[in-house]
Amino acid sequence: MALKYSILDQSPVSEGSTPQEALKQTRELAIKAEQWGYTRFWVSEHHDAATLAGSSPEVLIAHLGAATSTIRLGSGGVMLPHYSSYKVAENFKMLEALYPDRIDVGVGRAPGGMPRASYALNEGGKRDTSRFPAQIDDLRMYLTDSIPKDHPYYGMKATPVTETAPPIWILGSSQSSAELAAEKGLPYMFAQFINGEGGQSFARTYRDRFVSVEGSSPYQGVAIFVVCQETEEQAEFIASSMDLALAMGAQGMPSKGTPPPERAIDYPYSKFERLLVEENRKRMVVGTPKQVVDRLEELAGSYAAEEVMLVSIAYDFQAKLKTFQLIAEEMQKRQTV
Repeated sequence: MALKYSILDQSPVSEGSTPQEALKQTRELAIKAEQWGYTRFWVSEHHDAATLAGSSPEVLIAHLGAATSTIRLGSGGVMLPHYSSYKVAENFKMLEALYPDRIDVGVGRAPGGMPRASYALNEGGKRDTSRFPAQIDDLRMYLTDSIPKDHPYYGMKATPVTETAPPIWILGSSQSSAELAAEKGLPYMFAQFINGEGGQSFARTYRDRFVSVEGSSPYQGVAIFVVCQETEEQAEFIASSMDLALAMGAQGMPSKGTPPPERAIDYPYSKFERLLVEENRKRMVVGTPKQVVDRLEELAGSYAAEEVMLVSIAYDFQAKLKTFQLIAEEMQKRQTV
């Protein structure tokens, strides 16, 4: 089976730009992704984040659905411990009714922001991640209209009632998330763009421990940062913005958005910061179309993955578009050989 390519967009805000412009760019990228043949397009959930505009994936998915016609759309992901599984189910049943057989429900248990945002989302209470496994069961029960007769909510529907139920994905970056996806018999997307270590081991755990639910089979994806340009020099130049942004974020330094590469190139990195950049490159693939797709195919092989999901952040949106266009052209060229 040919390797599938998809996109996760975080709606990043560049220095001197606005969140409104970032969301317009997400819409434009989704339209282009469909034209270029990507399998799915997911959007993320971040709270109290000045540099990332995507705080409500369900609302943004609805907007993107109206602008596209065939590409699958989903959340990467909804941070389920903040919410009622029933309400999340209704949100995604609504999306499924609007865009049948095109919706994915990607869920995770990360906070999606700093502690103050978590407290605000939980009305001052503590976020309870211990409920996450049970919440997934509840979410599947509501989405598939399979509330058992001995359940106190038997007879209730998550509306609107739809002929199809959107699939649930587990998103994660740890051993425990891989184990949970296996236990629940659900597809698993490992976030190497968050954690550059251990992913292949977690993927083996997922496949080894997978429990089929109603005939489900293991399906593994890996998500990673990418920068692809026509030359190595251009790719490194564009990637320098992400190098600096990630290094600043790791140190809690204030940011006005993705910095321009000209400033990133001239930034006086300390020895510690250079080590950060080197470590962060484990979460990235940077190079020419051939180099990038070669590396992505190698990466997918090391995970035994059916799909790679690409995440890209660039100061210049046109350079970001170029990344996804060049990768699409290269992978399509290989699939027709």
